[in-house]
Amino acid sequence: MAPLTMKNMLPADWRKSVLVGRIWSPGPNGGPTPVVLFEGTLYDVSRFFSTTSELLNTSNPLRAIRLAVEAGAPEVPQLSQIISNSDYRVRAEQYPYFLCPIDLQAIKAAGVTFVSSMVERVIEEHAKGDLKAAKAIRNRIGQEIGGSIENIVPGSSAASKLKKSLQARGLWSQYLEVGIGPDAEVFTKAQPLSAVGSGAQIGIRADSKWNNPEPELVLAVNRAGTIVGATLGNDVNLRDFEGRSALLLGKAKDNNASCAIGPFVRIFDRSFSVGQALRSKIRVSVDGMDGFKLRGSSDVSQISRSPLEIIKQTINRTHQYPDGVVVFLGTQFAPTKDRGEKGKGFSHKVGDVVRIGSDQLGVLVNEVAQSNKVTPWTYGIADLMRNLASRGLL
Repeated sequence: MAPLTMKNMLPADWRKSVLVGRIWSPGPNGGPTPVVLFEGTLYDVSRFFSTTSELLNTSNPLRAIRLAVEAGAPEVPQLSQIISNSDYRVRAEQYPYFLCPIDLQAIKAAGVTFVSSMVERVIEEHAKGDLKAAKAIRNRIGQEIGGSIENIVPGSSAASKLKKSLQARGLWSQYLEVGIGPDAEVFTKAQPLSAVGSGAQIGIRADSKWNNPEPELVLAVNRAGTIVGATLGNDVNLRDFEGRSALLLGKAKDNNASCAIGPFVRIFDRSFSVGQALRSKIRVSVDGMDGFKLRGSSDVSQISRSPLEIIKQTINRTHQYPDGVVVFLGTQFAPTKDRGEKGKGFSHKVGDVVRIGSDQLGVLVNEVAQSNKVTPWTYGIADLMRNLASRGLL
């Protein structure tokens, strides 16, 4: 993993971006601290907002940030050093470093929202999680299903007719049900405070043999259901576990350090709108210690189900999120490139470096490790509340 720098982590237009993040402030009075990168300067806004959840839950985060800066929020010096210290390999604990930019928000994810991911999930299901069987199944049914659903609007009458046709041919799947049916798949990806940020390790289970990164746009939504910003995420997926049974989704998704978000939440303003976010092209690269390289992308504009509809199905009169919620939108990226033996496709190896980036949101960088060997998650909500109380921030 190359050293973290301002150039390879921040958005291209960071000087005119409004970016919300969190740093770990060292020392006896330190702890998780909300910060904003505003007009090219990093500010500590903890005196005004004890958590990023509180900030993003304001009716107008952009205005709230501007008022905090005008009211004297202190500058945080040495941005470049904080970024470089965020690399877990060289981190000096006596200096600040960046954390995942969210804290108390619920972390949800939408599944099978792109045609390519729908097809791959059906293949996983038919393969029963067996990587060796996936290629033959892909050749047998992948093209047929993909061609059928490519232009189908989820929940439409055309989708209903297609469902009957695929059922008659024995090709229907629970993944197609949530892919083109009326109800989106929205699941809990991780617990509040458990996600890691840029420069940290991401985790895969040691007993998983078929897995991959999932580069995604992540929308930040306040308690009222308003989308206030966007960031990047890696919804690490264990394809063998989920392929064996959809009831193993928790084991396939919610593991130690398996959720990475960051590097910042970019607030919507005149320079970056929700419409621009939903037209993002997200790049992904994987570089292995064995010399393996994988390059790909995900075009958010090609999503099958409207992101606004996904948010409406996530937060509504049926379910509320008083601390706000972030929602992964799914990915077009489904790697099948052989890594090693022909026909076995792609799976992570320990030491892989995953970079997920876009010009407007920066770059999220993580190194793959086993979930049972990364730093355990031990800092929970009670720890945060005690810390904030001791610092006089509650």
